[in-house]
Amino acid sequence: MLKPAWDQFDESGAAVAIGQASFPSPFASGLEYGAPARGSWNIVHTGMLLPEAHQIFICASGCLRGVVLTAAEMNALDRFSTVAIRENNVLDGDMEELIIEGVTDVLHKLPKLPPAVLVYTSCIHHFMGCDLPRVYRVLRERFPQVAFTDCYMNPIMRKSGITPDELDRRQLYSLLEPRPIDPKSVNIIGGDLAIDSTSELCRLVKDAGFRLREITSCRSYAEYQEMAESFLNLYTIPAAKAAVVQLEHRLGQKYLYLPQCFGYDEIDQNQRRLAEALGTTAPDSAQARLAADAALARARDLIGNTPIAIDYTLTFRPLSLARLLAEHGFKVTQLFADSFIAEEKDDFDWLQQNLPNLKLGATTHVKRRMLPRQNGGVPCLALGQKAAYFTGTDYFVNVVEGGGMYGYDGIRRLAGLMAEAFLAPKDVKKLIQVKGLGCDCCL
Repeated sequence: MLKPAWDQFDESGAAVAIGQASFPSPFASGLEYGAPARGSWNIVHTGMLLPEAHQIFICASGCLRGVVLTAAEMNALDRFSTVAIRENNVLDGDMEELIIEGVTDVLHKLPKLPPAVLVYTSCIHHFMGCDLPRVYRVLRERFPQVAFTDCYMNPIMRKSGITPDELDRRQLYSLLEPRPIDPKSVNIIGGDLAIDSTSELCRLVKDAGFRLREITSCRSYAEYQEMAESFLNLYTIPAAKAAVVQLEHRLGQKYLYLPQCFGYDEIDQNQRRLAEALGTTAPDSAQARLAADAALARARDLIGNTPIAIDYTLTFRPLSLARLLAEHGFKVTQLFADSFIAEEKDDFDWLQQNLPNLKLGATTHVKRRMLPRQNGGVPCLALGQKAAYFTGTDYFVNVVEGGGMYGYDGIRRLAGLMAEAFLAPKDVKKLIQVKGLGCDCCL
């Protein structure tokens, strides 16, 4: 007699109450499952942020399928090409020639040469010890008018050293050429989505008389190159650190980490650090705090005791967000994340003490493939696509990577989105299968 496979599964290993969880990794690493929530950006989306650049991916045809579909979904196939690796290339040992001649053929067939080319090699090149320095040396000799940078589609690097995501963000700025430094110009580095112009960060920079640049607003390669003039690079996500470190080494640009966060004291600290770097005074935050409190109170009055689930794709600081909502009277019951970054330790400890029954759920544990996707039959509000998928709710905030929200302004906006999501159900299946939520901003 056939029985449903999920009857054999409980949540052990895939879920744990935060009161019994360990930090920073509550779950053991092993065979992984990928939920069909595709809103987060991948290396193709990020690479497209470089205006006028052309991407060339070089790997086996099976691996190419995913990146080709991504470019097609973005309507950006005119900025995307591939070179397929076949068995004879591996056996004959002509991998370097395949890359050189393949890239050359692609560039000769384009209507005009792009100012920059991002060449993505893959894990097979590293397994075989491919002489990539020679490859790029030859390409630069053949096409001196084109700026080449080495990018990587290398899944074997996901859990050791610098990740492909961090590499992609770093290489995105590797083509900036040295320029005289403008002491009144500042960059935001590494984000896929532009930070809201209404945020305290952007307003503080502009009100102090500084020009603020971000790759998401660059519409030409020449405009992108102007980012080399800035004296200071700000970054708000940990994955951008490799980029700002390299820029300091190459161009002499200082950098400052101002993380996306939801704790009021940390937001104020970020503003003071930014003001000090700019030689100005941080604004008083009393009114901004009151406005954030008021927005959260309105959302809480509407949402009431409805359970709330959060996931890491909405923000890389999900513990900070869970704490903020819990402190403001929301009923946070679930948080989906496989691990946490070091800067979340204080929020983790607070939640362990004050919300010990908060359920942490792994997103990649193999059991997630078979566990029921529902919230015990209780309606809930999900913050993030994976939280919506795993709880089976139609009421969710469809945001990835912070959605440009930042500081008190971001909290007010998020509270509004929560209220909107609570009132209006969404077609989850239709929305979460679309790759790179908001990536049309780079086209």
